[in-house]
Amino acid sequence: MNSASAPVHVDTDTTLRVKIVDACGLTCTFCHNEGTPVAVDNRTQQLGEFTSAGPSGRVSIYAATNGAGFVPAAVRADDGFGRALASLRDALGFTEVHLTGGEPTLHPSVARLTSLAGRAGYRVGMTSNGEHGERVLPECAAAGLDRVNFSIFGTTPAELAEVQHARYANPKLAERKLAALERSIAACEEHGVKASANIVVLDYTHAPRVHRLLDEYSPHLSVRLLNSLDHGPASIEAIERIFAERGAVAEAHYVTAGVSGVRTAYRLPNGRRVFFKQIRRVRLPETCAGCRFNNDTDCQEGFYGVRLYYDRTGRYHVGVCIQRMDLCLPLDEFLTSSLPSEILRLRESEYGRLAGRRAG
Repeated sequence: MNSASAPVHVDTDTTLRVKIVDACGLTCTFCHNEGTPVAVDNRTQQLGEFTSAGPSGRVSIYAATNGAGFVPAAVRADDGFGRALASLRDALGFTEVHLTGGEPTLHPSVARLTSLAGRAGYRVGMTSNGEHGERVLPECAAAGLDRVNFSIFGTTPAELAEVQHARYANPKLAERKLAALERSIAACEEHGVKASANIVVLDYTHAPRVHRLLDEYSPHLSVRLLNSLDHGPASIEAIERIFAERGAVAEAHYVTAGVSGVRTAYRLPNGRRVFFKQIRRVRLPETCAGCRFNNDTDCQEGFYGVRLYYDRTGRYHVGVCIQRMDLCLPLDEFLTSSLPSEILRLRESEYGRLAGRRAG
C-alpha cells in the first residue's frame, strides 16, 4: 500500500500546549522554544531587541523577528493555573493539556502542575528530552501523567553533538544526557506512563541516528519522525528515503481538523509501527489572511494550535503562531476577542470537509 491509498482518520483538535518553564539543559540548533526568547539570554533586553541566540548556547529561531512581547517565566503551581486552564477548556473545548518548555522536567513543581491540570478535567501529556525524568516522572505518574513524548536527538554522543552547541563536543557530558534519557524512558514503562520518541530529521545526514534508534530502542517505544521547520524539503525527502530503506508500508493517515499537524502511520517489516508527523497547510481564515508569512515558503508551521504562556510579570498570554508572537494576547483579552470563535469555526468547517471527503 502506498501513502496515497492509505485510509484517512479524522478527529478534531482539543489539545492545549502550555509552556511551563523556559530552562533547558540542551542546546538544539533548530529549537523554536515555543516562539519565546530564551529567558536567560534576554534578562535585560528590551521589547524589540530580543536575541535569538545568546551566551547560553541555546537558540530560539524566530525570537529576533517574530515580535515577541514578553520574556517567559516558570508557571506557578497555584489555583491561578487551574483557573487559566478551566477558562480555556470552557472557551475551546480542550480535553488534553501538553506540558512543554524549555524542558518541563526542570520545573520544580511539575507534578503539582500535572495534578492541577487533571483537576481541571484535562488528560496530561508532556514533551521531554529526558534530562530529569528518572527523578520526577514517578511523582508525575502518581499525579495523573498519561504520556511523555521524548525528544531524541541522537543515540551516540557524536550524533547528539551534531545538533547541539559546541559544548556537546564533550563526550562524557553527551553520554550522561543519553543515559538520563534511557532511564527516563524506563521510568515511564515502570510507572505505567505511555512513552513515545520524537526525532527531528534535518536532512539525510541524520539517517544513521534514525536507523540506530529503531534498531536499539525497545520496540514498545512508539517512534515519530518530525521534519525540521528550518530545513524545508530536504528534511521531508530524508524521512521519506529512510522509510523506503526500512521497507516501511503506509497504513493510515491521521488528520486533526482545525490545526496543521498530520501523522502518517507506517508498518515496518518486523511489525513495528512508526509515524511521520508533518505540517499541512492550515490557516486561521481571518487572522492569517493578511500575514506577510502567509505563503507556501515563509509560513513554516501554519496554525498548529493554541499555546498558553506565563511571563515575568505574572501574567498569562495565549498565542496562535510562533512566527507571529505579536498576535499573542493576555488571557483575559484572548477570551473576549474574536479568536476563540474563529478557531472553533475553523475546527468545525475542517472536520465537516475532511470527514465528508473520507466518507465519499
